[in-house]
Amino acid sequence: MNYETMPAAKADDRSQLDPVLRDFAMCFSSTPRGARLARRLVAVRLDAWGMAYGSEVHDAMVLIVAELSANAIRHGRVPGRDFRLRLVAGAEIVRVEVTDTRSESLPVVPPGLPTDLESDGGRGLVLVAGLAARWGWTPRPGAPGKTVWAECCKP
Repeated sequence: MNYETMPAAKADDRSQLDPVLRDFAMCFSSTPRGARLARRLVAVRLDAWGMAYGSEVHDAMVLIVAELSANAIRHGRVPGRDFRLRLVAGAEIVRVEVTDTRSESLPVVPPGLPTDLESDGGRGLVLVAGLAARWGWTPRPGAPGKTVWAECCKP
């Protein structure tokens, strides 16, 4: 699959989650502290929902949330605007959605790893693509911004 340019997701992409068993949503400040809090709350919430710390789906989702939240504060930040995180668990799929307020900065996975292996960035979406069963993005309806989402299958 070519991840260079992921197409915008269709509105029916959530159909795989029916019935929704658990749903958590919260806004976080577009700061490193907000991203850290998002990651920690998702870890606690997944554990409370029966996906234990150390399980494959738990660890994958926490890492995905860390990357998407970091991208929201680095590339999607508008001063004074928060990012929104939504975590949804269905019978077979866990989905995370991170919404920011910048429309012009769209997610693109570079082909392969960065040539500068000493660089601090450039690997986040490669990691998301490797961990998630599916991922993509949609424009934010009715407002500027976008939602980047990723799904993992429950065992």
